[in-house]
Amino acid sequence: MNGQDDVFVRIQKHMDHMSKGHKKIANFILKDFDQAAFMTAAELGARLEISESTVVRFSTAIGYDGYPMLQRELAAAIKNRLHDMSSIQAKYMGNSQSQVINSVLNSDIEKIQHTLENLDVDAFDMAVETILKAENIYIMGLRSNEPLAAFLHFYLNLIRRNVHILNTTSVSETFEQMMHIDAKDCFIGISFPRYSMRTLKAMEFANDRNAKVIAITDTKFSPMNLYSSCNLLARSDMVSVVDSLVAPLSVINALVVALCMKCPGEVEHNLKMLEQVWENYQVYLNDEINFIDDEYDINYSIYREKDKDEE
Repeated sequence: MNGQDDVFVRIQKHMDHMSKGHKKIANFILKDFDQAAFMTAAELGARLEISESTVVRFSTAIGYDGYPMLQRELAAAIKNRLHDMSSIQAKYMGNSQSQVINSVLNSDIEKIQHTLENLDVDAFDMAVETILKAENIYIMGLRSNEPLAAFLHFYLNLIRRNVHILNTTSVSETFEQMMHIDAKDCFIGISFPRYSMRTLKAMEFANDRNAKVIAITDTKFSPMNLYSSCNLLARSDMVSVVDSLVAPLSVINALVVALCMKCPGEVEHNLKMLEQVWENYQVYLNDEINFIDDEYDINYSIYREKDKDEE
């Protein structure tokens, strides 16, 4: 047995001959095996409204000695987070291109809905207040999480001062960049599977320095929660070539909006100042398209000059 391949491929091979109860288990594992890995047979049965014995028989029906063995394979899949074609084929095998886009977009909708229903509102409020009160904000998100960290950094920088993004590839440089962090500061660690050890170490360091630590991650089982005092959980995809970060981005977007609502005067002042800087230093030149009175305002002079050159 070689881990994640066998879990998904075995389920797919037996799918056509499964009973109704076994198909419910199979579909749940293919869609949410990150949850199934932490459930006992009784808990999984209760979740799907089937008997514990049905869950056990399902395990043996697809070739395992019992449910504990299947559970270990699922746990190994979470640990390894292998982004290979066996997992994507197991989920989308036989689908047309239109079915794939429908499936992916609906899956993203489900993740946002799941996040909305399970987000800890108190933790969200605490995160907003923590960010507002902190003297310095440090943000870290690596690999596929870098766009999330960059998005949060960009908008927080419009709201307040002293926002720092940590994006070095060196652990030692990470500590150097945050060496002055203390109890007056806040660290925001963003990590979704596969989890980043560098981000986790940075969060540990921030926690040791008594800084407020906020984790933006996927589940309560995430190691990112070890050193955080405030956890914002957002559903992400597991069985995919690319991770779905739609729900995490929505949570970050909501965080930015909530912060803007808390200090609208400062945000307006900063935006006006930025607009003035753009204008003074001609950041946006005449080849840009602007919306004025709901119509395109296009500088056609550059095209006229080009036409003259060609004549």
